[in-house]
Amino acid sequence: MLRILILVSFLPQFLFSQEEKQYKAHTIAFYNLENLFDFEDDPMTYDNDRTPEGKDHWTERIYIWKLANMAKVISEIGKDVTSTSPTIIGVCEIENRRVLEDLLNQASLVEEGYGIIHYDSPDRRGIDVALLYKKNLFSPTHHSKHELLIYDNRKRHKRVYTRDQLLVRGLLDGDPLYLLVNHWPSRSGGEARSRYKRIKAAELNKHLIDSILSDEPYAKIITMGDLNDDPNSPSVKKTLGAKEKKEQLVIKGLYNPMEKLFKDGYGSLAWRDAWNLFDQIIVSQELLKPDYSSYRFYKAGIYNKSYLANPDGRFKGYPYRSFTEGQFTGGYSDHFPVYIYLIKEAKATPRE
Repeated sequence: MLRILILVSFLPQFLFSQEEKQYKAHTIAFYNLENLFDFEDDPMTYDNDRTPEGKDHWTERIYIWKLANMAKVISEIGKDVTSTSPTIIGVCEIENRRVLEDLLNQASLVEEGYGIIHYDSPDRRGIDVALLYKKNLFSPTHHSKHELLIYDNRKRHKRVYTRDQLLVRGLLDGDPLYLLVNHWPSRSGGEARSRYKRIKAAELNKHLIDSILSDEPYAKIITMGDLNDDPNSPSVKKTLGAKEKKEQLVIKGLYNPMEKLFKDGYGSLAWRDAWNLFDQIIVSQELLKPDYSSYRFYKAGIYNKSYLANPDGRFKGYPYRSFTEGQFTGGYSDHFPVYIYLIKEAKATPRE
């Protein structure tokens, strides 16, 4: 582990030193925003519950409160080390582009200069994935959505409408980087019965990654999202082929730093007195090389500060979700965010 000394706290990317070397670093994060809907009825989506007249009594006041909560969390992910908000954030469970624009206009984020990459997806609940990025640090050069075609195992002609997968290519401080944002199908109906859907999602994700590596064998790739599976689930371990240990990787392999966290008992959400780590960030082999002349993976974490946990009651310690039993709680999300740091050796500044 590097011993970190913060040298500069007012820059959008920070420097730290170890043995007189200086490094620039960026936080890359993912956050499930737990049904971030506006309060207006959209006849094209199933958003009736999230309206003033709906089951959740989702008013403009509650919407604004929820936005402020989400913005506060995003602004603080990775800040303990970088002294600033993430450079790139993948998000899911958002209704449309409008909620992202409203999110980024919150006081805690409005000065950060984030851009948005978002597509509407065919999900039956009307929720999408998106990528937020600091426009002065990351420059997108290409982005596309990729449809996940799944059909019901019991009614093979019936399509299961779910989220698209988002693929973004860009330059991070001049370094080429690929990012994929995912929200794989849920475990509705039971983990075993719904497993084939997430395996299909993993197959699509693997196809996109393999296509990139076929053209660019040394591509830096980060795939992130709420996978609705744990790091040791078949979709992640077998289909996607993500490895727990760096030494297990073969050429064009994928490393999952979240698996060690999961084995150590950490999770991003809790259900029936057990922790799951559905929210994951997985990186390609190129990001693991020890040459820090360009950006490489440093470490991963779960942003689980105490204020994000339920303070008391039956679910004490669980993520402090924003809505339960038809009532707004004033909380945040039923998921903790996850993040990684990418670091790069900075050019030495001549001493006078």
